[in-house]
Amino acid sequence: MQSWVCNVAGSVDDLVWDWVPTPELDSDDLLVEIHAASLNFPDLLMVQGKYQFKPPLPFVPGAEFSGQVISVGRGVTTVTVGQSVACICGTGAFSSHAVVRASDCLVLPANVPYADAAALPLTYATAYHGLVDRAGLASGETVLVLGAAGGVGSAAIQVAKALGARVIAAASTEQKAYTAQALGADAIIDTSRQVLRDAIKQATNGRGPDVIVDPVGGSQTETAFRSIAWRGRHLVIGFAAGDIPSLPLNLALVKGASAIGVFYGEFAKREPEAAAANLRQLLTWYLAGVVKPRIHASLPMRELKKAFELLSTREVRGKVVLTL
Repeated sequence: MQSWVCNVAGSVDDLVWDWVPTPELDSDDLLVEIHAASLNFPDLLMVQGKYQFKPPLPFVPGAEFSGQVISVGRGVTTVTVGQSVACICGTGAFSSHAVVRASDCLVLPANVPYADAAALPLTYATAYHGLVDRAGLASGETVLVLGAAGGVGSAAIQVAKALGARVIAAASTEQKAYTAQALGADAIIDTSRQVLRDAIKQATNGRGPDVIVDPVGGSQTETAFRSIAWRGRHLVIGFAAGDIPSLPLNLALVKGASAIGVFYGEFAKREPEAAAANLRQLLTWYLAGVVKPRIHASLPMRELKKAFELLSTREVRGKVVLTL
């Protein structure tokens, strides 16, 4: 099979499109012909050697894809050859084929486009896990989404709205803010023009948000946490800003608030049945038109380096998808 191979961590420029042997299938594995794969910020960090999880070299990057099953292991009973699936694989998606565990795949109805299917699993599952499993979001609560036009942010807006929340979306440009509004946000904050803390106070009538979705980190984290409502929950999802922030713990004390870690990959590994149930709920919502990934750009798989360059500009609104 043909794959993008990372032989040395450091630069996207060092990635090579090369032939690699197809792995043998274990009893619970599938061999999938990939039709689409989507980019996530951790994919870039892995290639650069900066992510919290460092795959052994060499490796094929790419955390999620969709495609058609062309072979199944002898122990697989839930998936058959010819079915379409969406998979979260951690690594291996930027390739012509992948061998994955059947339990990591969601069987798709025939009418789901491969691009949507590739862009749905990871960011939407992260948002759902954070808002439902970790924050216990209740209908009527207020959610502040930082980085609201990015992959996790755009998913969080739609998931929070599906759960009956009021959503305030904060984004770094006017264009991103209006993208977030188009995704369903009730109020928007353009941090290039507004002071974040003042804008949060105005948007919540001084009460603060009940839940903060934070895939950004950096200076925004403490600013947002200082504005959180009593018994608020701040979801720590990632650090797209580059800096891992520190919080004065007295803020948690006086607010009765919690900083809660959201690590979807570890959740899916430790609680696979719960993770699978979450994906099924997301697919149900997708089929009902409740959630839909925003595809910022679609490029051929061979243009991965160009796709990474686009992701690095921080101008992506939604997801970038690679197709075969």
